[in-house]
Formats: sequence, C-alpha cells, structure tokens
Amino acid sequence: MKKLNHETMKTTIIIPARYASTRFPGKPLIDIRGKSMIQRVYEQACKATLPTQVIVATDDQRIYDHVQQFGRAVMTDSAHRTGTERCAEVAEKLHTDLIVNVQGDEPFINPEQIDGLIQFLIDDPQFKIGTLAKQIELPHELNNPNTVKVVFNALHEAIYFSRHAIPFLRDTRTENPLNDHTYYKHIGMYGYHRDTLLRIAQLAPTPLEEAESLEQLRWMENGIRIGITRTTHQAMSIDTKEDLDMALRLMG
Repeated sequence: MKKLNHETMKTTIIIPARYASTRFPGKPLIDIRGKSMIQRVYEQACKATLPTQVIVATDDQRIYDHVQQFGRAVMTDSAHRTGTERCAEVAEKLHTDLIVNVQGDEPFINPEQIDGLIQFLIDDPQFKIGTLAKQIELPHELNNPNTVKVVFNALHEAIYFSRHAIPFLRDTRTENPLNDHTYYKHIGMYGYHRDTLLRIAQLAPTPLEEAESLEQLRWMENGIRIGITRTTHQAMSIDTKEDLDMALRLMG
C-alpha cells in the first residue's frame, strides 16, 4: 500500500463548539485568564505543524462572531446530534484530505498530539480513522465510567472501547490491577480521511453504541477499522465550573 506524504496532503483541524452545553452552558466563551476557552483551543491547534488550516464549527452566532475576531469560524446546522456530524458538514465543503476533530473544551491540548495523530494516519494508510490512547496510571480511573477504556491489537487496531475496565482479570495477583496488566484510556481526538468522515456522519446509531453511549462503537459495528496511536500527553478538559476552578488553580 502506497504511503501518503504530509507535504502533498491537506489537513484541516475542525473544532466543534456549541453554546448549549447541559452541564456548562456557554462554556466556549468562558474567560480563562484573559482569553476565551475557544480561543485557547484554537491557538493551541494552530501550533501544530502539519495541519493546513484550523476552523471552528458552531451553531451559535455569539461563538461565530467571537471566533471571527481571531480566526476562522463556520456556521453549521443546529440540529446536529454530535460533533462528528458538525465536522462533516464543514468537511463536505472543503478541499482537504484529512480532518482532525479537536474537542472545543480542551484549552491546554498539546499540539504534538495533533501532529502525532496526523503522522500516524499518513504512515499507516490502512486506517481511515485514527485516535489516541494513553496508559492508565491511576487506579481510580479504571472503574470510572467517565474514563473510556480501549483495547487494541498488535496492528494498532482498536478491538473495543468501553466505560468498563477491560480486559477483566480473572486471576489477579495484587490488589491493584494496574500491577498485573497494562490498561489504556481513550483520548478523544479523532483523525479521519475526508470521505470516511462523510460516510460515518450518515450512519444510524447501533446497539453497542447505545449500550455504552460511545459513538466510535457505531463505526466499528459498521466494519470501519480504527487505528490507535499511543500518547503520553493528556490535556485537561473543562466540562463543569468545577473543572474551570481547578484549571485556574493549576495555572497559578
């Protein structure tokens, strides 16, 4: 299989951002030490060296107007159920090869992760979707349903994603399962080939997706392979006001 070349490929970062968050309404526009959260995400994304452009995809005029002051924004349909669908609407009108979906609530995202994911998709063109995994180091994360776990094979292909600790250890030797097995958590950044993104945005929900409330299982149930590249970085996401308070304390 012919390898791709980042010098001849166009890659677009799309940051989906909506105002109507259930847990934290208006969070893209919250102030974090003099800059909005969405501006911080945008600026971090712009530090990646491989993408050609960065676009914020939103359904809210306030976010659109704000982003236009420092970057590029595109208005999208308010009926979209997921960030994937929002990204796909923008991608449909773009001349680009790869799309990276960067979450709009990660103002401290590491640009190296973005470049690493893009390079992974370039180096291994068998995968039309790629995402990240990080080794779990804290025991409490293993049983936290908000920490999504992933298992993958020797070819770096995802086998399954779950909110449960997988695999189950039948014979444990210590009280801490992390001493007996290497577990990985999913870091929710996705890279897609453009045609694959347009395809998955049209897929109907599936039983495993609905059971776990994990959209990537829909793609796997439809036979789409997801490549996994490992990372040592994890950026703090801001889902609640408590997360914001913690982020401000960490910033000093």
